Amino acid sequence: MNMDYDRLCDEILGCDAKIRYVGVYDYGELHDKMQKGAENLLSREETELSLSQAVYRWSTRKKTTEKIGKPVFALAKYEMIYRITFPIGGAGLVLVSTELDADVMGIIDKVLAVKNRH
Repeated sequence: MNMDYDRLCDEILGCDAKIRYVGVYDYGELHDKMQKGAENLLSREETELSLSQAVYRWSTRKKTTEKIGKPVFALAKYEMIYRITFPIGGAGLVLVSTELDADVMGIIDKVLAVKNRH
């Protein structure tokens, strides 16, 4: 099943005004959208490199699935943003960055609901 990445990005961005950025990285391709008015903190190349490294980290997380279950999301807090990654498809990822004052757990629940509809 081919996923409509643009629609997925739009739906996730629409979940909360505190979401700054949504990217879907699948099969080595990046599909992404920014919230209107948000400033891009990383270049496209930096984002792609970061996501390719995140795909590797996700592959290592999957090695413990039998003992602790499937990973659902990963959350990192930086000085300027939160970054949340969610697995999608075979080896793809959805990356969501938010403002620091966002309701991160609420956003995670909303993104999981959107992702599960696709």
